[in-house]
Amino acid sequence: MTFAGLRIAYDERVLAPRTWTALQAEWAADVLDEAPDGPVLELCSGAGQIGLLAISRRPRRLVCVDDSAVACSYARRNAEAAGLGDLVEVRERDLAHAAAPDERFALVLADPPWVPTADTDRHPADPPEAIDGGPDGLDVARACLRVAAPLLLPGASVLLQLGTREQADTLAAQLTDLVLTEVRQGEGGVVVLLGAG
Repeated sequence: MTFAGLRIAYDERVLAPRTWTALQAEWAADVLDEAPDGPVLELCSGAGQIGLLAISRRPRRLVCVDDSAVACSYARRNAEAAGLGDLVEVRERDLAHAAAPDERFALVLADPPWVPTADTDRHPADPPEAIDGGPDGLDVARACLRVAAPLLLPGASVLLQLGTREQADTLAAQLTDLVLTEVRQGEGGVVVLLGAG
């Protein structure tokens, strides 16, 4: 498929890229204009389209992390196809091991599963493990933020995708190390910007 100008390969084992999520990548490119020097970390990267689009607009080193071997294989393939292979490192890891303790990033992107478990059967075309976010849809989002907070350079940000404004409000009320500063509504969900608290 074409994702805002990038050719992105994937199959039914990987969550299909949603056109509206280019909002997150385009916002990331804008954030990088003001971000400190340093790489970008993309958690739950899937086929890599969001991070790849962001760095195609604002070249930076990108570390893509996903626990799916298939998704990681596509992320590598898509980075090469976009001519960005020399900027991209793909890590097949769980969130707890996404980065070394001494690594720091200028921006963290995350597109975690955010569908509440009870609603996953409404999306039969999607791999369940790629969309199931737990009882309130926020389990993986919370885990992403726990990982991201200590990895941020001074002045760095997090751009997180969620399903609804209500989820964003719930998450914001639970934050301790990060502060939600802006929410943008997309066609199929929301993207939130967070910074150090």
